[in-house]
Amino acid sequence: MEMAMAAAVTVSVAGGSYAALNPDKITADARAVADKATCRTVDTAIVGFIAVNETDPTSITQLKPYVDGDISRYRIVGGRAAGPGC
Repeated sequence: MEMAMAAAVTVSVAGGSYAALNPDKITADARAVADKATCRTVDTAIVGFIAVNETDPTSITQLKPYVDGDISRYRIVGGRAAGPGC
């Protein structure tokens, strides 16, 4: 029983070490998470814009006061954010 546990721990550690040595995978995963967060940020900015202006935004540039960061890769389609991660 103890030997089986030791083998499982060794495989687990080896898997973790491989992930640490694969920067492309780590970068891709981080980029995917960031894109989803930015998509949500743009959606939130759209809601904020509507609340303040009582009208829908027609371009992403109208949302710049509501967002810190670059949202130039996004656009508004059907009242929602469209772009990476959406």
